[in-house]
Amino acid sequence: MNSTIAMITFRAMLGRRRALLLLALPLMLLVLALILRSSGENDIDISADVLQRFGLATLLPLLALIAGTGVIGPEIDDGQIMYVLTKPIPRQVIVLTKLAVAIVLVTVFATVPTLLAGLLLTGTTAGMAPAFAAGVLVGGFAYSAVFVALAVASRNAVTIGLLYALVWETLLGNFAPGAKSASILQWSLAVTDSLTEASPVKSSVDLPVAIPLLILVTAAGTLLASYRLRSLPVASAD
Repeated sequence: MNSTIAMITFRAMLGRRRALLLLALPLMLLVLALILRSSGENDIDISADVLQRFGLATLLPLLALIAGTGVIGPEIDDGQIMYVLTKPIPRQVIVLTKLAVAIVLVTVFATVPTLLAGLLLTGTTAGMAPAFAAGVLVGGFAYSAVFVALAVASRNAVTIGLLYALVWETLLGNFAPGAKSASILQWSLAVTDSLTEASPVKSSVDLPVAIPLLILVTAAGTLLASYRLRSLPVASAD
């Protein structure tokens, strides 16, 4: 990991309009949790539904998409990445640094708000709040790796990422069992399911299957991003 690249990337991400989205989405979750708690509509079923549908299935992939594509995509599009590529820095180090920044952003803006929302809704009941936070955390690694790889491989990374998150994991996941089982969402939910006794939380994938798949996807995304960046010709800066 390169500290200089990390600092530049953090400054760029938190200084752009993306920062507004990074803040807006978790604030919506926290406000919703506060409203439900104030109105008394925060029983275990409703709370689990909110944390799963809003926290795990919506907030996490959207924030990971913003962070994963944002840490490197704009630099590739405007050619600024070439200034980094001409430095004596291994390209896998560049990718790992960008990925680390994306994961930190997802942790701060998705994992922590999910934990806080869970505590607002259920307190320590059934350990549901930390369970969902853990699911968001491990899912954040996989999503970030996938979206960083997409940003390096395609200029249409945001569109492809939205199609994946909204069509594959959300739309098809509700109707096609195969698609539902082959999704980062369900693998992350398996981690949550294993950490809470709350009956409404149920994944279609067993934990012994989910963990290796999360690791595999994270590793594959990182390797693909490194390979694609390594094959990116410096001459294209012109």
